[in-house]
Amino acid sequence: MIQRELRDMPGQRIAMTQPIEMRLNEMISGVRADLAVKIYGDDFDVLVEKGREVEAALRGIPGAVDVTTEQITGQPVLQIRVDQEQLARYGVQARAVLDLIESIGSKPLGEVVEGQLRFPLVVRLPENLRSSPEAIGALVVAGPRGERIPLKRLAKIEVVEGPSTITREWGQRRITVQCNVRGRDVGSFVEEAQGAVAAKVTLPTTGRYRTEWGGQFENLERARTRLAIVVPLALLLVFVLLYVTYGSVVDALSIFTAVPLAAVGGVFALWLREMPFSISAAVGFIALSGIAVLNGLVLISYVRKLLDDGLPLLEAIEEASLVRLRPVLMTALVAAFGFVPMAFSTGMGAEVQRPLATVVIGGIVSATLLTLLVLPVLYSWTGRFSHPKPTLDSQSTGAPALVGAAAGVADSQEPS
Repeated sequence: MIQRELRDMPGQRIAMTQPIEMRLNEMISGVRADLAVKIYGDDFDVLVEKGREVEAALRGIPGAVDVTTEQITGQPVLQIRVDQEQLARYGVQARAVLDLIESIGSKPLGEVVEGQLRFPLVVRLPENLRSSPEAIGALVVAGPRGERIPLKRLAKIEVVEGPSTITREWGQRRITVQCNVRGRDVGSFVEEAQGAVAAKVTLPTTGRYRTEWGGQFENLERARTRLAIVVPLALLLVFVLLYVTYGSVVDALSIFTAVPLAAVGGVFALWLREMPFSISAAVGFIALSGIAVLNGLVLISYVRKLLDDGLPLLEAIEEASLVRLRPVLMTALVAAFGFVPMAFSTGMGAEVQRPLATVVIGGIVSATLLTLLVLPVLYSWTGRFSHPKPTLDSQSTGAPALVGAAAGVADSQEPS
């Protein structure tokens, strides 16, 4: 509503954001929007031209709103250029003209000392003599023969449009084209925007002209780099803890299979709610990798107990599936229901909470199905390697040995 009311106001450049988000973006990347295209170069005119081309390219991409180009020109500047030919014609020294021009602002002449204090002594023309280009042009300069020559005959005086802000970064001038992203994720938007800018904008080959993408996209790239290390490390730690718990690689791998199926459920939940993959969603997958193995721990621990009690593998799996059905469901429901308020939150921070909770809920549902349906079948194949059952040969050879030993005792008790 605010944007609809203000978008037709002339001379305004409006970008809708939140105060805290704006400050964080500005502190991290130097811009106040979700995405910024920084164009570096030396010539202001070239920077302005290329900034407009980038702005036009971004406006044609779905999801781009509040597209603006940084205002670096538009400041009126009084420009006085000395005409060397006229100076030579009248025989006036350039230093005399430059001293007069400098006095329009302030020309230092010396210092005034009062005790321990020093004050600069400057000369400045009165306001009525420097109020307009015409008044400045009427100022007179003394010639070598005493003639009084107006300044407008010796110099070209005009008001031109100069730079209002000179923004530098890493020692280079730059202009920034920024926009917010609505209705889609920043990653896919930047990928499409980079293709559009590369196809429609050509930077000069001479000079140090280049583009750089900033804003929240910088945070996304840094977070992706960190997640490329954190996610494998988290999965490795989960597997190591499972191995330390059971002392068996086979059992640890069997329970660890809940992680990929839980990830499938998390991806499906994001797709179902039409949410993009974000950093908070990635954190949700990390949390899900630990939660997903809880049900497998509950089930496999009881199966191992029954096997240690001498129950056959298939009977132990069937018995554990029936007995542990309620604990497995309770473990899943407690974790899933705990994230429901976050999944449907609408207050401050909801954009971070919703993807994380959605991933966890969807992953828990699919991981629970794995525990109740797939894990028993899988463990019926792999359990024989971690808990091998006694062979028939060892069972059949054990009885005759005992009988023979008893027979020997009986023979020894007969009278000779």
